[in-house]
Amino acid sequence: MGRRIGPVCRLCRREGIKLFLKGIRCTGDKCAIEKRNQPPGMHPRSRGKLSDYGLQLREKQKAKKIYGTLERQFRTFFARAAKKRGVTGETLIQLLERRLDNLIYRVLFVPSRAEARQLVSHGLITVNGRTVNIPSFQVRVGDVIEPYHEESLKKRIQNNLEMLRDRPLPEWLELDRETLEAKVVRLPGKADAGLPVEESQIVELYSK
Repeated sequence: MGRRIGPVCRLCRREGIKLFLKGIRCTGDKCAIEKRNQPPGMHPRSRGKLSDYGLQLREKQKAKKIYGTLERQFRTFFARAAKKRGVTGETLIQLLERRLDNLIYRVLFVPSRAEARQLVSHGLITVNGRTVNIPSFQVRVGDVIEPYHEESLKKRIQNNLEMLRDRPLPEWLELDRETLEAKVVRLPGKADAGLPVEESQIVELYSK
């Protein structure tokens, strides 16, 4: 599985907004955007006016960084969305939200998607009682997701739930905080994602 290696706070600074790539740190005073809201580099230039292509590119880059995908995988998701009925941009967001690593993040088991990918890749998450180690696995309505039966892992997740108690649980998910059993009750929509991304710009970019 391809993954990006390197500092992630500079990614937020490049886009000029919080992408919440480092979990709880992004909500505190140590957030890079709070301390130094300018493009990364030794001699950063101000964010000037972008062309139409530049705007479209930045929206795509934001979505890729938020969900932690590389270009090839992101294009695959777009191709799948384009083949389905409905609005392509909204379908794309739905497919990205249905990734197993994103669900682990949304259900508050971990503070960041990077940590969620690690849990899934290490085989510490089960879907309907079967271990799944593919972060991009697509969950469906009715799926039941649980952490592996390991006390240290469950204690870690309980601590995360307590730490993230102020973060709301999406309406398309249910969580039993005692058994740590999460369930997909419906498919997510654009409003559920709450992303700072204009998906229509991504569609225009790939439609050229």
